Amino acid sequence: MTWCAAALLGVCFAFSGAADAARKKPARPEIARKQADLKELRDRIEALRKELAANEGKRAHASDQLRSSEREISKLQRELHHLALEHKELQTTLNQLNRQSEALGKTITQQQSRLEQLIYQQYLRGAPDTLQLLLNGDDPNQLARDLYYLKAIAGERALLLAEIRKTLEQKKALAEETRAQVEDLAEVEAEQKKHHAELQRQRQQRQTVLAEVTGRIQAQRKQIGNLQQDEKRLSQLVDRLSKLLAAQAASRAKAKPKAGAQVENKYLPEDSSSAFARQKGKLRLPLRGAVSGNFGAARDGGGVWKGLFIHAGAGSEVKAIAPGRVVFAEWMRSFGNLLIIDHGDAYLSIYGNNETLLKQVGEEVKGGDAIAHVGNSGGNPETGLYFELRHQGQPLDPMKWVSLK
Repeated sequence: MTWCAAALLGVCFAFSGAADAARKKPARPEIARKQADLKELRDRIEALRKELAANEGKRAHASDQLRSSEREISKLQRELHHLALEHKELQTTLNQLNRQSEALGKTITQQQSRLEQLIYQQYLRGAPDTLQLLLNGDDPNQLARDLYYLKAIAGERALLLAEIRKTLEQKKALAEETRAQVEDLAEVEAEQKKHHAELQRQRQQRQTVLAEVTGRIQAQRKQIGNLQQDEKRLSQLVDRLSKLLAAQAASRAKAKPKAGAQVENKYLPEDSSSAFARQKGKLRLPLRGAVSGNFGAARDGGGVWKGLFIHAGAGSEVKAIAPGRVVFAEWMRSFGNLLIIDHGDAYLSIYGNNETLLKQVGEEVKGGDAIAHVGNSGGNPETGLYFELRHQGQPLDPMKWVSLK
């Protein structure tokens, strides 16, 4: 009996269905428009970034020597962050596939056992010749019952064989998917190892450069006018970004469909006079830590505090204070790896001196999303986050907008 089941299962193992080739669906018009709109925004901000870099190059600063390594560190850390998320997803999928494979294995074992029972029952009954049974003078009623029983066994066996064939096909497909997942996981792990090695090299390079220029950076920070110059560059950047976003919002308003027309989702947060404003006093600071600098108070080296500096350990997560879209993510003198989020209605939040920028221009974020990792880029002597809030280009006191409860 067992050898019959094994033979039948061997045939089933050899069976495989041809998979249909997946067809790519053409991109919908609204998606194409969104992608074009996003590309336009990125192109315009990239032009603004290049102009900013060119202007900075006209006036040499010691911290500029850190630019290349700090930008590369941010890039590598962002890629490692995404690789870690991909690794986690792949591992989760692999665990699910293993559980499915175990479940299918148990199903196949149960089906094999049932098939063996059916074959055994049929073996005991044999395959009698109907005419011979009639000639033997056996009870016709008993004969009918026996034939009906044998027919039922044969039917059930056929159904069971079809189920086994289907289960084996599922297990085979599952094995192929598992193999592909394992290969993807190995590639991600190899990429992570490569990135870690390069990150270590870049960090060592930055430490060497930092040791060389620390004295000059500190001296330049103390020079009257340097801090004001840095603040002026940031204000100019914010003004340019505000105008760019306002122009794009105006362009969208002109292209707004008529009443009754289907409205597509927008990349930009929905403009509203109250969407962000009504959160005043309810927002959370981007991270926990001791806060230094009082808004509007004089700063050492000239100028006044237009934001806050939040002290925190290197690598701590910086979180978006509210939903919005990243409109700037680049290195800037004195502010290091700088990220700016547009929250709509001309409200911007600014995050500076990061080691890593996890988001790029055009990406939408939710309140509480991790957007960066704390550092001391830009030649900052302390590790932490420089944070500002602006409306229509004008700085706001962050402490009036947040709740410390």
